[in-house]
Amino acid sequence: MKKHSLARYFTSIRTGLLLLLLNIFSAGFSQEEPALFSLHEVIDLAQQQSPDAQIAKHRFRSSYWKYRSFKAGYLPSLKLNATLPDFSRGIDQITENSKEVYRERQITQYTANLSLTQKVGVTGGEVFMQSGLQRLDNFNTDTSTSQFLTTPISIGFNQPIFGYNAYRWDKKIEPMRYEEALRTYLETNEQVAMSAVNHFFNLLLAQVERSIAVKNQSNYDTLYNIAKGRYVLGKIAENELLQLELNLLSANAAVENADLEYQNMLFTFKSFMRIKSNQPIILLPPAENTHFTVKVDEAIQSAKANTSYGINFDRQLLEAESQVNMARMDGRFEADLYASFGLTQTADNLSEAYIDPLDEERVSLGIVVPILDWGQAKGRIRMAESNLDLVETSIEQARIDFEQNIFLKVMHFNMQKNQMRIAAKADTVAQKRFDVTQKRYMIGKVNDVLELNNAQIDNDNAKKGYYNSLKTYWSSFYEMRKITLFDFVENKKLDFDPEKLID
Repeated sequence: MKKHSLARYFTSIRTGLLLLLLNIFSAGFSQEEPALFSLHEVIDLAQQQSPDAQIAKHRFRSSYWKYRSFKAGYLPSLKLNATLPDFSRGIDQITENSKEVYRERQITQYTANLSLTQKVGVTGGEVFMQSGLQRLDNFNTDTSTSQFLTTPISIGFNQPIFGYNAYRWDKKIEPMRYEEALRTYLETNEQVAMSAVNHFFNLLLAQVERSIAVKNQSNYDTLYNIAKGRYVLGKIAENELLQLELNLLSANAAVENADLEYQNMLFTFKSFMRIKSNQPIILLPPAENTHFTVKVDEAIQSAKANTSYGINFDRQLLEAESQVNMARMDGRFEADLYASFGLTQTADNLSEAYIDPLDEERVSLGIVVPILDWGQAKGRIRMAESNLDLVETSIEQARIDFEQNIFLKVMHFNMQKNQMRIAAKADTVAQKRFDVTQKRYMIGKVNDVLELNNAQIDNDNAKKGYYNSLKTYWSSFYEMRKITLFDFVENKKLDFDPEKLID
């Protein structure tokens, strides 16, 4: 079948089905004007409001804010810590005249500290700058006294040495997680399209089967009435009349069953699409299909570069490597270097506490040297290295399966063009055969009712086979988009603006 002939076939069958369904609805299924939906309209609506689409949006938003929080963790952090007040009354040990004695104490302390900190991802340390103020009220004498301690400015850093640098690994892993979330959302969006295709054609097939059942009922009613006249005239045997009566009874039952199945598919369709209206729905078969051939190598390259699977493999390897690094660093020789320099002063009133501040320096180096751990550190390292080997082996096999799956999907999609043409041609031939057989039977040139039954069954199966081939084609079409995240029609990578989902 040539391209323009196939296009005319699509248009004619779509128009014929639409007219038939409109007649069915106008005959009594509903007085309300039916709503018409094309496949692409259903897909767009599903990607906007279906439960799966909403879940995908919320999951991406969670990943988005998690990544934003991670990035914010590397920006300067300004904090105010305060204690207002800290009241204490009791007996404490104090130094008095070079002796340690117990005295009753009643004091109130107020503290406020403003600090600016910045993480250093390269080294895993932290630099800071802070300013503090303290006030001490002493109620131990007849008249209370107050003192102030100020730290106008203090700068310093805290640097772990030889330890595991979580910051450095997170700066590599977290952007990959976010990119994976972006790609996962796109894949889920295409999966929603595939689900929409499935629900669309399930309802469409139920719609077609109901129209076929109504048409067969009308045909068998006409044939049965004609047969009764022929039987009276002695032109046909009683068994042929009984067979046609049985066919009519079966057609009546088929109409009821088809209507029940249609209502079931309609409920499922509306539930998935979150359509609350009771307005009748008529689905329009796709008038044309975009046929193109996908090259296996291009599909594999697109899948590796665009999909979440490609970056997921790399992320798993990086996480396993970070665990090995953690096992090697933790439990070994560790050191922490802390240094600070600032100005400080104390006085009985606040204004004098900022006059002629004194230098304040502090440097400390803490070390941890494991002497005997009975092989714990070595065991952790061996387990981490073994896990890395396991991840590498699993990913190697997963990559092979991944490419093989893409190869099969591409080959399956590429054969759909020919499958569609075969199904369309079979539907045309079966319809023509049934029309010819029916006309010949009605004028008495075909006396075998079984031949008419077979023609009708073949015609019905061919029509349903054509719509099933449409369903397979469009499912495969969106599956290709999902496994490659590439639009082969527009010849561009699938993408979206994350900010539009955050509003």
